[in-house]
Amino acid sequence: MMGILDSIKLGAGAVGGLLTGLMLYHLYAIAIGYPSAAREARAGYVLVAEKTAAEARAEEMERQRNAAAQATEEHRKRLVAAEASEQAAKDTLENEILGYERILSEKNRACAVTAADRDWLLRH
Repeated sequence: MMGILDSIKLGAGAVGGLLTGLMLYHLYAIAIGYPSAAREARAGYVLVAEKTAAEARAEEMERQRNAAAQATEEHRKRLVAAEASEQAAKDTLENEILGYERILSEKNRACAVTAADRDWLLRH
């Protein structure tokens, strides 16, 4: 039968074993690192990495939007310049036609080109 002294010894052994186990875990945790601290650090790193990636995506989208706006503005400027150039060419051609007609009328000659012919020439 077991006496009180045996029970105390058994309890002391159990407490000693528990303390030894905790001491070994603590030494392991110090040497390797606390798993919960590592998890928390990884969780924090994941949040920082996700935030950094989101900021990079936002900056890239902003850069692309600005580039598209700049390209659109340059295209608009080129279109206005092309329209002005086309109008200047039409005006020059019209002045040349009028000058030629005036030269013919001074020589008492008539131009055989009709308005329809002239429109066709202007289109082509």
